[in-house]
Amino acid sequence: MENLPENSTSSESSEAPVDKTVKPKPGLRLELRGEGNYYKGILHIGSTLIPISDDILEELQTKTALSPNEFFCLFVEKVGYSSYLQEQIQQEVKNAGDLNSQMSTLQQILRQD
Repeated sequence: MENLPENSTSSESSEAPVDKTVKPKPGLRLELRGEGNYYKGILHIGSTLIPISDDILEELQTKTALSPNEFFCLFVEKVGYSSYLQEQIQQEVKNAGDLNSQMSTLQQILRQD
C-alpha cells in the first residue's frame, strides 16, 4: 500500500484542468456522405451544419471547372438558401482568409465524388 500524506487521496491531482473544447478551424468544410444518407452533402460553417440537396450537389459537380471566384459566387447562390446563410458563408470565407484555396479544395472534393 502507498504511503499517502494525511488528508490526501490517490485521485487528487496537482495538474491544472485541461480544456478539451474543440474549436473548429475557420473556413468552409464540405462533407460528402454518399448513398444511403438523406443528404449526401453537409456544409460545415464553423460548428453549424447545413444540408445540401442532391440536385444542388450535382449542379456544383458540373461547375468545378469554373475559376475559384466564379465558383464561390455560384456556391453562395446555390447553397445559401437565405440571405442570412449567404452572409454566414461569405463571412466564414473572409475569416479564413484565402478564397482561392478554399474554393479549390471544395471543387476538388466535388470532383472526387
